[in-house]
Amino acid sequence: MIRFLKYAAPILLALLAGSGLAHAKGGMTRIKDITAVQGVRANQLIGYGLVVGLNGTGDSLRNSPFTEQSLQSMLDQMGVNIRSANSRTRNIAAVLITADLPPYAGAGARIDVTVSSLGDATSLAGGSLVMTPLSGADAAIYAVAQGPVAVSGFGVQGNAESVSQNVPTTGRIPNGALVEREVAGTLDDEAVLVLELRNPDFSTAVRVADTINAFTSEKYGRRTAREHDLRTISLERPHNVTAARFLAEVGELYTEPDGPARVVIDERTGTVVIGRDVQIATVAVSHGSLTVRITEGAQVSQPEPFSDGETVVVPESVISVNQEGANLAIMGGTNLETLVRGLNMMGLKPTGIIAILQAIKTSGALQAELVVQ
Repeated sequence: MIRFLKYAAPILLALLAGSGLAHAKGGMTRIKDITAVQGVRANQLIGYGLVVGLNGTGDSLRNSPFTEQSLQSMLDQMGVNIRSANSRTRNIAAVLITADLPPYAGAGARIDVTVSSLGDATSLAGGSLVMTPLSGADAAIYAVAQGPVAVSGFGVQGNAESVSQNVPTTGRIPNGALVEREVAGTLDDEAVLVLELRNPDFSTAVRVADTINAFTSEKYGRRTAREHDLRTISLERPHNVTAARFLAEVGELYTEPDGPARVVIDERTGTVVIGRDVQIATVAVSHGSLTVRITEGAQVSQPEPFSDGETVVVPESVISVNQEGANLAIMGGTNLETLVRGLNMMGLKPTGIIAILQAIKTSGALQAELVVQ
């Protein structure tokens, strides 16, 4: 058994190395996860339609005249004329449909759509979208949507109370749109492919290019990648391989992305996110919480007996000031772990950490970009 493990371990490591799993340690990331192919993107679609079959939760036609006009136009196309009638239906709602057309989606493919109410409908639950064309920015129709609307929220209202959960006026139709037109463009026509970094950085661009060149030099006998700036890397596709296969091979390569040292602060929620490479020069920090409490009261002033005075109410204000935790501490960090440990030892709340980081940045001791949301 020991002899088997002795020979099996190198074989297992070789298999992991061949599959790329052995390189997934630390900050190593696949190139496909940090880049996107330039020009290979989704296209946004939009449309206007009607949802029918609602249980009295649709638009009121008097308050939503566009819903009534849409209903009349739809019925006119079906040979029904109701323009002289006074409709009072509440089982129909005007909606806006949005969707993303994936790259290289062929005719006949199905995509998900999002349906959102435009009028005063209270819920789209139980409704079905009537056939609606979806067009792009060029006003051309690329897909047609239709089907039952799936709503995750609900709303119930009575005479004196109402209960709602999530947003019942927005829903989705999984695979609800049928693609009718393809977007022009194929990868096989491109001799030079361009990769775009999702998080632009000069060091990351150079590392990606070096990783690809090391791979292509060994497999194809030539260097194919060249970094242009902090965002783009160009690839010269070998003639004996398709663009899809070449991008698949390149995307499975592992590299270590880099990025600027950055601290992100959200003062509304008290969220603080500190990057790995954030450093703080040694500084002395003092932070104390100042509490001012004002209590308003009243006293009754009673005059002496047999005097001409009057009983009056005199306001009384009591002001107390309390300051806690104004200790002086020396803090500095050459890495993230040391920095976080120093902040935790001071026993600060998120609001205190935000104030200290902003003050340290002002003093010039914070060697990172401070982003306040």
